[in-house]
Amino acid sequence: MTGDRLRQRCLELAGSTEEFPFGEQTSVFKVGGKMFALSSLRSRPLRVSLKCEPEFAEALRLTYDAIQPGYHLNKRHWITVTLDGSLPDGMVFDLLEDSYDLVVAGLPARR
Repeated sequence: MTGDRLRQRCLELAGSTEEFPFGEQTSVFKVGGKMFALSSLRSRPLRVSLKCEPEFAEALRLTYDAIQPGYHLNKRHWITVTLDGSLPDGMVFDLLEDSYDLVVAGLPARR
């Protein structure tokens, strides 16, 4: 998984945007003005923070060393995934889409 591929996948999701509120090094991906992914796309190892259902997040953290509580985020609702090759890309994309879906589900109907 590369930063370019992660960025591309984030921007493929309907209505997603990329912003840089924390400086040009950190990409924040939003839908409806709400964040669903956060990553320093040039960092090594590459990491991405994603929104996650609390119970699922806990299970993931217990199962995978590459999944930790959200770095500088609400540790109950966010996970940080280290993309070191230990997780299949498909799983990472599924977690990304789950994060996006959680955010979209929480948006007001008018958005």
